[in-house]
Amino acid sequence: MAAAAAPTSTAGEAQVIRTGAGARFVIYTLLALFCLYYLLPLYVMVVNSLKPLSEIQAGGMMALPKQWTVAPWGSAWSTAQIGVAQTGLRPFFLNSILMVVPAVALSTVLGALNGYVLTKWRFRGDTLVFGLLLFACFIPFQMVLIPMARMLGLMGLAGTVPGLIFVHLVYGIGFSTLYFKNYYQQFPTELVRAAQIDGAEFFTIFRRIMLPSSGPIAVVCVIWQFTNIWNDFLFGASFSDFDSQPMTVALNNLVQSSTGVKEYNVHFAGAIMAALPTLLVYVVAGRYFVRGLMAGSVKG
Repeated sequence: MAAAAAPTSTAGEAQVIRTGAGARFVIYTLLALFCLYYLLPLYVMVVNSLKPLSEIQAGGMMALPKQWTVAPWGSAWSTAQIGVAQTGLRPFFLNSILMVVPAVALSTVLGALNGYVLTKWRFRGDTLVFGLLLFACFIPFQMVLIPMARMLGLMGLAGTVPGLIFVHLVYGIGFSTLYFKNYYQQFPTELVRAAQIDGAEFFTIFRRIMLPSSGPIAVVCVIWQFTNIWNDFLFGASFSDFDSQPMTVALNNLVQSSTGVKEYNVHFAGAIMAALPTLLVYVVAGRYFVRGLMAGSVKG
């Protein structure tokens, strides 16, 4: 008697892992509990940023506001005490934007260019160069503080926003190169050779062939770099002065500054303001993050 043929799936058919109702209930319950646990601090911050200070001092931080107010947000943005000045977080938010956008753009473009060269224009010693760039990814921040401060002083960039851009560009280019090199390794080299035969030059191939196909990994690089640079505190505290401080340093100064009363509602509002840009980046582009990481992981 002939054995029954094993079920086959057509090409491209999605493979679905089916679970029982009991297993799904346990999984969804655990996920819901983890979600609540993760969102609880955010809930506390949002709720208490919309309360008058008197309600917070009376206790019940988990309760909804009895009197809703956005005054703490206005104070955190424009009038809160930051160090010795009542400037709010607004100028430091702008400093962070002026720092993050160029640093992310430059590190992404240079990382793409490095990955292009290291995969499609091989040269003697390219493995050593990539190894050194990769090694730079694992150097602790604390080890580069004094050498970097010395270099910024020699370049005349100490205590400035361009100096912070330079610091984050240098520290991030190793990661961006790693991302793009791994991605471009799966890119057909025959297309590059064909373009060379047609007379395309180095930058023409990069601009018209490589970059247009780099969307998934570029999103990964932008999210990674934006998050790291925006949330950085050590470099901002070490290489900036009062006029060039990023948002994270100003937020710390907001919490540490005191005129006799700790305005917890203002502190919560400031913390949410500092977290909103990275949150928005993940909401807008987060679904492309894993997709971009996986784009160059399987050949074929």
